[in-house]
Amino acid sequence: MATKKTKVLVKSEEKILITGGTGFLGTHLVRQFLDAGAKNLRVMASSVPDWMTDSGVEAFAGSVTKREDVAEATKNCEAIYHLAGKVSFDYDGAAQMNKLHVEGTRILCEAAKENGVKNFILASSSGTSAITEDGEITDETYPQPVEILTKWAYYASKYYQEKTALQAFKDKGERLVILNPSLLLGSGDERLSSTKVVLDFMAKKLPITPGGGLNFVDARDAANAFVNALDKGRHGDRYLLGAVNWTVRDFFSRLERLTGVSAPMFKVPKSFAVSGSNFISSIYKNFNKPAPFEASEVEMGEYFWYFDSSKAEEELSFTTREPMETLQDTIKYLRENFLGDGIF
Repeated sequence: MATKKTKVLVKSEEKILITGGTGFLGTHLVRQFLDAGAKNLRVMASSVPDWMTDSGVEAFAGSVTKREDVAEATKNCEAIYHLAGKVSFDYDGAAQMNKLHVEGTRILCEAAKENGVKNFILASSSGTSAITEDGEITDETYPQPVEILTKWAYYASKYYQEKTALQAFKDKGERLVILNPSLLLGSGDERLSSTKVVLDFMAKKLPITPGGGLNFVDARDAANAFVNALDKGRHGDRYLLGAVNWTVRDFFSRLERLTGVSAPMFKVPKSFAVSGSNFISSIYKNFNKPAPFEASEVEMGEYFWYFDSSKAEEELSFTTREPMETLQDTIKYLRENFLGDGIF
């Protein structure tokens, strides 16, 4: 794939604040800004790695859930990239995700308005827009599938996060752009926030092949769309970012080819898969032991997460690399950092 040129909107003194800039997507976003010559980055996180500060990034230790931190972090900013979040499909994590995604976003939006920040780029999820039971390919014009997405605490919190930001910036004066990437894959996921499904496949922890379908995107390609959204995104609009729509069976087949690990052989009816996984999960919890897989993830695998990214391609110059390249880079990174190179 040809190297993409990134244009960065830079003012001499004002900062670009990135919350969650040390996460999977955030790290790629920071690198791309730095590669494009940005000198005005401020990263808000509990701790910032040395390579960022050595590259001129201003580190700001704090949390988006603390008003005093946010009030200070948003001063003298031309733009905010709000990426801070938590990915969990454990039902027990609902309260924490609501506090971070909904309340934290409300606090950040209020501070942004008070400090005169003109651009607010929100990282959401394709799961607030693109979920069906029949495999229909959706886009930003489709009604959000509220009845489905609220089955899972993570997507419910992201849905209400979007609503919070849209309400905060409903009046003219500031610009809000919402980006909705699908499953993020590729190298660099130090916390396994997104690539755990591939690691679980390689470790043979997945019991069955669900009957649904998924969409994924390389985190580097998604980060490039985030950079471009600063001067190309339209106020109040959402942009779906994805590379490919595959059935879970096709996804597992390609992972099998690249890893040499056999895909799960069993495929069971949706109702049995969901009830069975819930039963197994409850047994582990009764013995205070972590289940080998989350029951909610099995349920999600029975739905289709397909969509079309034409809007982002046309308006944000969004392009994607070959999906097999993304899978290969994901596998290589997981082997080298979590499984040991050459384990298979």
